[in-house]
Amino acid sequence: MYFSISLFMRNLNIISAICCLLFFSQCKNTQNKDTMSDQKNNPYYSRTDTNHLQVTNTEWKKILSSEVYRIAREKGTEYAFSGKYWKTDTRGTYYCAVCGNPLFKSDAKFASSCGWPSFYEALHPGSVRYENDNSYGMHRTEVLCGRCDAHLGHIFDDGPPPTHQRFCMNSAVLEFEPDTTK
Repeated sequence: MYFSISLFMRNLNIISAICCLLFFSQCKNTQNKDTMSDQKNNPYYSRTDTNHLQVTNTEWKKILSSEVYRIAREKGTEYAFSGKYWKTDTRGTYYCAVCGNPLFKSDAKFASSCGWPSFYEALHPGSVRYENDNSYGMHRTEVLCGRCDAHLGHIFDDGPPPTHQRFCMNSAVLEFEPDTTK
C-alpha cells in the first residue's frame, strides 16, 4: 500500500512539473507575441519622435496588450525574478514598450538582486520623469516614460556609484535592442 501511494505521489509531482513548464512557456510566448503586436498596431510607437503624447487610457487599452496596459497605465508591477530582462547582460538599448522612447543603455544596468532590471541612470535627462508615489503606505518616487507617461517602476537611493541611484524597472514595459556594433 505504501509503495503504491509513494509511486502515485511521485508520478503526480512529475505530471505537475510538466504542466507548469508547459504553462509558463506558453505565457512567455504569449507575452512576446503581445509586445510584437503592440508595435504593429500602435500608431504612437516611434524610436525617433520625441514629442510628448496626449493619449487617453481608453485609446491605450485598445492598442496595448493586457499586461503592458496593466503595468504602464494602471501602475502595476510584475513579480520579482519573472521579467524577461532582470538577468540580461547583453549590450544594447532599452526602449519604452508603449511608445518606443529610448530610456536606458545597458552600460548603466547592474545586478541589484532585487528581481527587476536595475539601472543607475537614464539615457537622457528627458527620457524619464518622476512623480511622488505615496501608495501602499510608502513614500517612493515613481519613474514614468518622458514621452508617454507610462509607469516604468520606481527609483531608490541605494544604487552603485556614480549616481547611487537604482531605477527598478518592470521588464514588461521595456523593449531591448542589442547593440550590433563590436
